[in-house]
Amino acid sequence: MDEWIDIREVVRRTGLTSRALRFYEARGLLAPLRTNSGRRLYGAAALERLNQILALKRAGLTLAQIQRLSGRAPIDLPRLIDAQIEAIEAQALGLEEARALLLAVKSRIDRGEPVDVATFCSLIRQGDTVMEQENWKQVADRYFSPEEQAHWAERREALPAGFDQEAYSRQWADLGGRIAAALPLDPAGAQAQAFYDEWQALLAPFKAVATPAMMAGAANLYNRMDEWKGDQQPPFSGEVWALMQAAGKARGG
Repeated sequence: MDEWIDIREVVRRTGLTSRALRFYEARGLLAPLRTNSGRRLYGAAALERLNQILALKRAGLTLAQIQRLSGRAPIDLPRLIDAQIEAIEAQALGLEEARALLLAVKSRIDRGEPVDVATFCSLIRQGDTVMEQENWKQVADRYFSPEEQAHWAERREALPAGFDQEAYSRQWADLGGRIAAALPLDPAGAQAQAFYDEWQALLAPFKAVATPAMMAGAANLYNRMDEWKGDQQPPFSGEVWALMQAAGKARGG
């Protein structure tokens, strides 16, 4: 019997955010089972589908390309894993564990053995960090020159020792999610202004090392979010970004 897990359990097992899962669902790429109360449930087939989406993104396809591909015919998972193995072998030694997991999954598929939910969740978690890095690199290449990217890298070295980028990204996702859940808001209202204070506090490590040009470049990137959000999920929505810009203006900042 298929094991069904809810969205919170998928988040816990894979390391993805619930917002990412809903984003894929909204794009028509993922269709979890919905109960009468609206609760999302994911079985092995849905998790296999999720793994295919992430693997195709790691292979360099945009979400629009994935939609066109999956709309024509079922995705050949063994062939996809073969392609991913070749890509992973070209990566740094840090990807060796992910490569071994891919090989194990392919072997089980070739033998006709079922691949359980836990294996798919593990595979997704292994690959997600690499995918995020590659996707952000593609976005950065579109909006920043090599010289600007080198400058960003130099300035990041000025961050405090032990700075946890992964935890910092989770904080942005959490704040963005809470603001989105509270919309619509009056930018000058108490709640929006309280969120703006949180936003500025979270920006503090970046502002401590960033130059005015870097701040302007980051603002331009998020002002043009609609151009690239299909290739890389931003940490917050365009509506959240617009509200925080308006809240800053209301503050006089």
